Amino acid sequence: MRSEAAQLPESRRTSVLRSDLLFLLKAARPGFWSTCVWFYLLPVGQRNMFGTPTFWLGLVYCTFPLGLLLYGWNDLADRETDRLNPRKDSLIFGARGTDAQLARLPLIIALVQAPFLIAFLLLIGVKALGWFGAVLLVNWLYNRPQFPFKSHAPLDMLNQAGYLLVFPLSSWLNGVPQLPWATFLFSALFAMHSHLFGQIMDIVPDREAGRRTTAICLGIVPAKILLVAMLAGETAFVAWAFKNPYLTAAMALGTLWLLFDLTVLFRNRLYPTNALTLFALGLNFAMFSTMHWVWLTGVLLHMRA
Repeated sequence: MRSEAAQLPESRRTSVLRSDLLFLLKAARPGFWSTCVWFYLLPVGQRNMFGTPTFWLGLVYCTFPLGLLLYGWNDLADRETDRLNPRKDSLIFGARGTDAQLARLPLIIALVQAPFLIAFLLLIGVKALGWFGAVLLVNWLYNRPQFPFKSHAPLDMLNQAGYLLVFPLSSWLNGVPQLPWATFLFSALFAMHSHLFGQIMDIVPDREAGRRTTAICLGIVPAKILLVAMLAGETAFVAWAFKNPYLTAAMALGTLWLLFDLTVLFRNRLYPTNALTLFALGLNFAMFSTMHWVWLTGVLLHMRA
């Protein structure tokens, strides 16, 4: 007996396949890949790795495969919340799948990870098992049904340090030294303040879902004050630890922009959806436009304090 999908007219099967593929791409959130790619490039700064297949293998993994694992798992856990979130069902902010698409997603995530797990095992040995285990642990803690970290401040913020796992993966795959502690700390704070900004965007659907995120516990204005304070602190830390005027200036401009938003632009008002999209596109532009500069200068490779 033919499957239900096979019994559909060809045009309908094509439409369903297109919808399923688009769902997977949205679940992997291309709008968030720039951060992982940016992090992946930091350890190989000032080194010509572009002719090395291993480099490209790791870089590719930090796009769709890793995104599908991180954010697809989140979409599975948030299926009810996502129905309340107007930002969802986009390439930037994630998928809003049907029950059938979400039911198939765990198997697809596993199948996408399998070839990279095998390849990493061959390239870096048992460290690959430890790395994947750490990624799974971080995501399980964030999304688990009982006491998920994403619903409890400040664990929701601290969990974002899991993005730093990209650093050792890049160092192991490319045979380069681990980054200094200052780069780890700066990047952890960067991931945390980015997550806080996302929480401010999602404060209404998160509240309706019964979450107690950092942004909800603080309220819009105090959360924005914390966000500005975090960026100001990161700016001062970058100026002290790395003494790069360009990076310091970029961080200072970001701080001033958020201060302008807090005091003049939106203040205590919710962000409209078009503004959220514009912010996300702006962040992606900033990340992608600085990737070559970060690699060329090796700005975060060495402390200069």
